[in-house]
Amino acid sequence: MIKSELVLKIAERNPHLYQRDVENIVNAILDTIADALSRGDRVELRGFGAFAVKKRDARTGRNPRTGAAVSVSEKVVPVFKTGKEMRLRLNGAKTAVR
Repeated sequence: MIKSELVLKIAERNPHLYQRDVENIVNAILDTIADALSRGDRVELRGFGAFAVKKRDARTGRNPRTGAAVSVSEKVVPVFKTGKEMRLRLNGAKTAVR
């Protein structure tokens, strides 16, 4: 699902809201999460999961074409860990399909 599909789904479930208002709400939520992560904060959505940032140290990598050593600088990457309810829904749906 992409963001525009999410906006359409929410707009369908809430006919009293205009689609542009739903899009503004979704953008505000995503911007708030991104801003919090850029500050190094953790964002937890109960039952869904938690977003956090993790620091990767500088290291020496390899160029896959030549095999030459390449210096890779340190970086901060976003990580996501699913919540308990989400894991149960995913695993429950998986067993129902089998």
